[in-house]
Parts: sequence; structure tokens; C-alpha cells
Amino acid sequence: MGKPTGFKEFPRKNVPYRDPVERASDYLEIYTDPNEEHLRTQGARCMDCGVPFCQSTTGCPIDNLIPEWNHLIYQGRWQEALDRLHKTNNFPEFTGRVCPAPCEGACVLGITDPAVTIKNIENSIVDRGFAEGWVNAEPPTMRTGKTVAIVGSGPAGLAAAAQLNKAGHSVTVYERADRIGGLLMYGIPNMKLDKGIVERRLRLLQEEGVRFVTNADVGKTVNPKELMDNHDALLFATGATKPRNLEIPGRELTGVHFAMDFLTANTKSLLDSKLNDGNFISAEDKDVLVIGGGDTGTDCIATAIRHNCRSLVNFELLPKPGKSRAADNPWPQWPRIYRVDYGHGEAAAKWGDDPRQFSIASKEFIDDGNGQLAGVKTIEIDWQRDDRDQWQMNEIVGSERVWKADLILLAMGFLGPEQYATSMLDLEHDSRSNYQAAYGNYATNVPKVFAAGDCRRGQSLVVWAINEGRGVARTIDDFLMGKSNLPLSGQS
Repeated sequence: MGKPTGFKEFPRKNVPYRDPVERASDYLEIYTDPNEEHLRTQGARCMDCGVPFCQSTTGCPIDNLIPEWNHLIYQGRWQEALDRLHKTNNFPEFTGRVCPAPCEGACVLGITDPAVTIKNIENSIVDRGFAEGWVNAEPPTMRTGKTVAIVGSGPAGLAAAAQLNKAGHSVTVYERADRIGGLLMYGIPNMKLDKGIVERRLRLLQEEGVRFVTNADVGKTVNPKELMDNHDALLFATGATKPRNLEIPGRELTGVHFAMDFLTANTKSLLDSKLNDGNFISAEDKDVLVIGGGDTGTDCIATAIRHNCRSLVNFELLPKPGKSRAADNPWPQWPRIYRVDYGHGEAAAKWGDDPRQFSIASKEFIDDGNGQLAGVKTIEIDWQRDDRDQWQMNEIVGSERVWKADLILLAMGFLGPEQYATSMLDLEHDSRSNYQAAYGNYATNVPKVFAAGDCRRGQSLVVWAINEGRGVARTIDDFLMGKSNLPLSGQS
């Protein structure tokens, strides 16, 4: 694949982000337009590796045909590359922007050299496809007469809707927010995923026949029993939206917020009024502290910078990763290494240093005497392996410190789905409070009710949500028709 000797001749070179100082002053996407010759050169680096682990479950959960479209880009055959990309991925414009690219972590070239820039190439293929007019609505040629209700319009729900509609079923997607898209619309900031990109794909789905209903809060304003009674199948794809709390003294103080409340309100206000309505949690001229790393923490950092916060610190409980894989983190596992994401880069450009503080635990939120947040008391952590080779967290005596903060954002992940959407149906849950449904089958304990995505598997990646959306679509199609011609999850 690619040029036989390309991986020896050409170094890895990412498509750069926009200048951090420039981009931190707006909400436009952080990406730059790639040069075609640059992409062809990077595609040439794809090896004829024999067993492409980039396509494996370790690499790409939807089995993207990565070596094929790398080779096609090297040859300048863009429209064919787009066809191969859409074979396995309903929404490459989403994964090409927000997926952390486990495919690159599993790239065979990555054993000895920097991996192929798979994510850059994927995103460029679909963006060019839209620009050239190659991506168009493809309504089904016939209808089966079967109806499916989907609760939740995030990537799992949308992928299931796209596939079930392709099979000829009449699909209605119910979303509790005022806009369709779930995590894609309100959970990811505009500078990482422009909402016009989301709406463009939603228009295509509507043109293909998918029906969307907004402001439909199933379990509150919409009765799930009625959805079940009025449709031939019901799918819950509600995501894992219950945030992990930090229950330490002072949690009730004004100024401590969940990260997703901060991000959601900001994006809604941005879309509604370009932030002129003031209906968001402002970080302007505040000392901001983000507790928790990961993508959500980075998004909070970047958003607070755009608000023109006074200062910013990011706490991470775990130790600082190394620059290369540790001995217990071999290829093709996802490499747990030190990375500088876009928000970290913007903070460094503004204040001269990475905002992250590693191996630190929060012990108490400090009251200013009037119920307002004034800071947080912390202690440093020493991580050591015990006699069973398990990591243990030990507090370092004498390392206590108080940090000034009048806005703290909790970005510590999610615990599972909110339960009220399904409480009337008595759906069973697993030990982690997710909806109980086996992977590959997706059927719950309630007849004709299915679950997929983060609400079933727990907090995960957008690409895994698409995997499950495609998989549950095939299962529901088989349930409705006795067989299915839809591909197995991730297959063409």
C-alpha cells in the first residue's frame, strides 16, 4: 500500500492546527487546510504490512479500510477513496475531527517509526467529498412498513438511524435538547467540531427520510411506553450523561460546576446569540481550575481561554506520562504517552507553560465566607506498585497546598446513563448502571427494546458509538425482517 519505500523516504508530518494565539480568540475550527501533495506524501508512508492492525478492534472499531484509502490518496484517486471510507463509516467528518485515532496507535509502522497520519487523511477525504459535491442524499428505493423509534441523537443513535433507514424502515429520532446531535452538537466545542458540519450531515439524513423530534425528553415529556407501543422496535442510545462528582467538603459552593454544564451552555449560547444572551457560565476574568484530564478537560481549558479567564490550572490525578511507551504498554495498545492537545497548546501560548499539574488530589473546596468558591486545598500523590504489581495511590505528607480559584470545572468522566428515560420500562442494568444488553445482540430484557452506545458500554469514543449504532441497526433489521442485508458492525 502507498509507495513501497515511502515509509523509509518520508517523515511523518501532521496537518498543523491554526496558530494558537490566533485561534484562541475565536470559535472557528482549529484546523488548517491541507495541501494535496502533502497528503499524497503521507499516504505514501502506508506500508504493505501484511496484517494491518489499524483495521483491527485494537485500532479501528469500525474496521475502516485504511490501507485502501491511503493508497488511493497516494494515487490521487479521491472519489474512490471517499467511496471506501463511506463503506464502513457513516460520519467520517466527525471521527476525522474528534477521534483520538487509536488506528494510529495500532499502526504497524508505529512499532519502529512515527505512525501514518491516518486521521488527517480521513478528514481530508470527506471534506473534499463535500466540497466536490460527491456526498449526496441516497433515500431507500423501497419502504418495509416497519417503524423504529430511537431515543438519543448522538453518534450511536444517528448511525443506527442511517443504517435502519437505508434498510427501508421508517425511523424517528427523539432528542431532549433543542437541537439534534447529542454529544456532537453540545458536548464538543465548536472550534473542534463546527456545528455547521453536524447540521450538514443531519440535512442529508432528513433528505434520506429520517425524522427528527427535538425537545422530546423521554421519561418526562414523552412516555417511553407509548413509543414502545407505537413502533415495531425501540432503541435507547442516550449516552453516558451522568457525570462523576467530586464529593469533598465545599462541593455545594457557588462556582463549582460539572464540565458538561459549562460546555453545553457555552455552545448553546454561541449558536443562539453568539454569546450575547449571557446564558452561559462565564470564565471571564476568573481564576479557573479544571479537575480531570481527557478530551472534556481540554475542551474546558480551550473554552475558558476564549472567555479571557485570568488564569488557568488543570489537575490530573495520575502521574505525568512518559514521551514513549512504558514496558507495560506495548504496541498495538493505545499508547499512554505525554501529549499536548489543542487546549494545552493555547494555554502554553498565553501563559508560557502547560497548565497541567500531575499526581495531585483535591481535598476541600474553600469558602470565601459568603458561600462563594475561593479556592481548593490539595495534596500531592505518590504512585507506587504494591506486591501484586498494582498501582497504589499514597498521599505525600506535608505537600498540602491551597490554590486560588473562583471557577472550578469537574471533568472526571461519566458514570452511565440517566435512569429516568427507561424507569417506566423496568430495563435491567449491569453492575456499572449501564443498560444490560449483550454486545453484538443489543437486546434488553424488555421485548423489542434495544440499547447501544455509551448507555450500554459506558463512556467511550465516538468511533465506538458508531460501531454500536451500526451493529444494533443490523440486529433490529434482523428482528423486524427475519434476516438482514446490513453489514456486520464496521464491515462493508
